[in-house]
This record gives sequence, structure tokens and C-alpha cells, in this order.
Amino acid sequence: MSSPTSGGGGGGGGDNIGSSADVRILTSGKRRIPAYSRVLAAASPVLKSFLEKAETRSDGGVITISILGVPHEAVGWLKRACERALASHLAAEGVVDVLVLARRCDAAWLHLRCMKLIADDFAAVERTEAWRFLQEHDPCLELDILQSLQDAHLRQKRRRRKREEQRVYTELSEAMECLQHIFSEGCASGKCPNSATCRGLQQLLHHLALCDRKKKPHFCRRCKRLWQLLRLHASICLQPEPCHVPLCSQFKQNMEQQRKGTEEEDEKWRLLAKKVASARVISCLVKRKRQEGFQEQEEPWLKHKSLE
Repeated sequence: MSSPTSGGGGGGGGDNIGSSADVRILTSGKRRIPAYSRVLAAASPVLKSFLEKAETRSDGGVITISILGVPHEAVGWLKRACERALASHLAAEGVVDVLVLARRCDAAWLHLRCMKLIADDFAAVERTEAWRFLQEHDPCLELDILQSLQDAHLRQKRRRRKREEQRVYTELSEAMECLQHIFSEGCASGKCPNSATCRGLQQLLHHLALCDRKKKPHFCRRCKRLWQLLRLHASICLQPEPCHVPLCSQFKQNMEQQRKGTEEEDEKWRLLAKKVASARVISCLVKRKRQEGFQEQEEPWLKHKSLE
């Protein structure tokens, strides 16, 4: 039935509805469907969210919404939600199937979670029917998984070895500080920040003074250890002459002569000295940061006390 206000020309009631609608829906078939924002918002919270966030408007203030399958903005969120849902129920029995799905869907985060579970409990995964099926029908994927596990194991070993090396360098750096501290200031066991290290060095010094095997070629192990620490100190010592640590200047002279002579024999020792010096710098920076943090925590308290 034609509207009296249509003005002729074949206009119908649908045209009047379209002219008063404030939303236009664009479908995948390029069809435009007029609609009302209040009706759409009441029918669907998703559409309500689209309407609230809509910025582009056509002539007359009409909002255009494109519904071409799944909206592009929702794809990433839906994918992440699916990954989290699958990861929350991961178990050894089904992890291989989820891994294959993650590879096909390019779900990198879910793939990493699957690989972590396989690495943590490979014995259980290896006993599953899915793993046996994989061995029979997809040996390339099996090889990729095993190679990834091997690479992860090697990386873990390298990280562990690196942490152990760093721990040794840090302990040697602490020993260098204690040597300087003992011979320049004297160590008061009640106030020393590294009392255990200082006590151990003092015991080595006392042993060296009394040991009958302090000279080559019959070095005892404890004397040799202290000798190496004194040499290491001389390698990184930046104190102007004379240094308070014993034998520092003698070791420096010997190292100068060795540099002019055989370079290759002393390369490992110079590398060790460089690593210890680097650990010493890092340790000083960490201590400075801690002190600055303590001062920042104390300042509000001091201001509060001054106000009182």
C-alpha cells in the first residue's frame, strides 16, 4: 500500500521506513538493509557495541554496518579466545591433536603451549594413541617435534651453563672487593657486608703464612687458590701505586713481560679478568640501584617525621 506522502513514482511503505532508519546494514551481496539502532542494540549486545563504536556515517547521519561473514575486528579476539579455551584443557592424551590444529590455524601461542607440555611430559605423550598415529602417518611432523625438543634441551643447557658461569664471576668479583677491603681498611666481622667471603680469604691468608708448601713446584691447593686470587686482583686493579694488596705490583710487572712474550698462553687469563671486571661493574650498578630505591622509600618517611 502506497504512502500518501511518497510523492508517487513507485515509492512504497518500505521507502518511508528506509528514509526514517538511522542504520544501514551492508551485506556480502552488496544489499543495503535499513534498520533502527535501538532495535538492533536491544536484539544483540554485539551489534550494540558496533553501534557505540561506529565513527563513519553516511549522508543524513546514517550509520553503515558491514556484515560480510564474521566481522574483521572480531577475528583476532575470537582466535585468541579459542586458543585460551583449548590451552586450559590441554592434557597429554590430546596435546598432539591440538598441536596439529594449532599448526593448521597458524596459532603460534597455542603451538608453544603444546610444545611446552610435550617437553615437560614427553614420556606420557609418547604412550598415547595420537603419538603412535603421528609416527605412522606423519613422520615429518614427528621429526619436527623431536628436533624442537632437542633444540629446547640444548638452549636450557646453555642457559644453565651461562647462569653458573655468571655466578662464578660474581663470586670472584666479590672476592676481589674483599681483598681490597681487608688490606686497605681491615675487616670488622660485625660490620662487613660480605663477612663469609672475608672470613674465607682471611683463613687462606693465615694458611699461606704458615704453609711449608707455598713455593713451586709443591704448591698446596689452598695456597694455589690464594695465589690465583692475588693474580686476578692485579689483572683488574685500577688503584694507583702503591696498591695495598700484597704482590699486586709484582704481578703487574710479570703480566707486562708476558704480554711482550707469549700472548697465546695468557689469553684465557685475560678473558677471565675481563669477565670478572664486567661482573664487578654489574654488581656495583645493582647495589647503586638498590641504594637509590631505599633512599626513595625513606624520603617520604623523613618528610613525614619533619612535619611532625
